Amino acid sequence: MKLELNNLLEKVSSLYNRYGIRSITMDDVAHELGISKKTLYKFVSDKSDLVEKVMLFEFSNKRPNPGDLKKRNAIEDLFWVNKMINQTIKETNPSKEFDLQKYYPAIYKKTHDIKTKKIMESMLANLRKGKKEKLYRKELDEDIIARMYLLRVHRIPHNEIITASEFTSPKFIFEMFVYHIRGIASTEGIIFLENNIYKLLPEH
Repeated sequence: MKLELNNLLEKVSSLYNRYGIRSITMDDVAHELGISKKTLYKFVSDKSDLVEKVMLFEFSNKRPNPGDLKKRNAIEDLFWVNKMINQTIKETNPSKEFDLQKYYPAIYKKTHDIKTKKIMESMLANLRKGKKEKLYRKELDEDIIARMYLLRVHRIPHNEIITASEFTSPKFIFEMFVYHIRGIASTEGIIFLENNIYKLLPEH
């Protein structure tokens, strides 16, 4: 079967998630794919190009199922995000992010900017949806809340109070989401949260 770029990127993404980026050489990639390095270089110019393509590929494929979005309310959407974050953490070697930031700073900045934009857009959409469903406080300012959430997400990994293992734990993510929801929920939203909080409980 003919190797396609997306198939290649998906397999390399799996390698990076398991072992980090720095430890995976172009020889490793070629061996894992069962192709020659000459063939590999038909798809990418060098390792930096491969890393960038893999990271952008991952972003483009992290999209919720539209059908599921229609079935869920705004708070249920946050439940879903919580589960996806926990799943991603379980499947990703912590060194991947470290390697990207230290050895590929330009790619890190580019992907960080994309991630920031996506989180902001997603949070604004969720806040508007929740207000429309009367699950969130009608008077809340979407832009301020979205920026506060974004600030929290970006600042938590860079602090001296919470360790890396703590802020990537299911329990910490659970508490962060509940804290966020309680701050924005209307009376109806709080009731829904209390009645469905078991769905948000982290798996151990």
